[in-house]
Amino acid sequence: GPADSDKKPDMGPGGFMQVDKDVGAVIVGFDRNVNYYKIQYAQLCINEENAEFIATNLDAVTHLTDAQEWAGNGSMVGAIKGCTGQEPTVVGKPSPLMIEYLETKFGIDRQRICMVGDRLDTDVLFGTDNGLKSVLVLSGVTTEEKLLSPENSITPDFYTEDINAFFAEATAPVSQES
Repeated sequence: GPADSDKKPDMGPGGFMQVDKDVGAVIVGFDRNVNYYKIQYAQLCINEENAEFIATNLDAVTHLTDAQEWAGNGSMVGAIKGCTGQEPTVVGKPSPLMIEYLETKFGIDRQRICMVGDRLDTDVLFGTDNGLKSVLVLSGVTTEEKLLSPENSITPDFYTEDINAFFAEATAPVSQES
């Protein structure tokens, strides 16, 4: 987060970075203040202190503004993968951890769940990989062109322009019988 946004490692002759030896895991989530200090700290904790490497998601891009796509958490995870040579444990979509937790905690039957989302590689993949129905909404990251492209190998059960398709456009009149 922002608390470490201004930190810089000493990269001069003899420069050495001390890390907290009690760090048991490095969790990489989206950070608008990512910097070299944080990447190096993570690398040392994982490679030298055997901390577990956990990623919240691998989203390549995200929508921080309505003007363009921005590098997502996958870019930050990629930086840590690159310097550690390690693969993270992914705890967000499309990992099965969430659905397994919901099944266990609430006794929900996954065949009765429909995953709705705007990303093929996380939301829809979460659905298809975990035995859920899936609906792709085209109001976010994925375009219809990308969905229907021959290069795409991830197919939702259904797709629609946006979430409004789930709601009736007009209410049915209620008649009262006397």
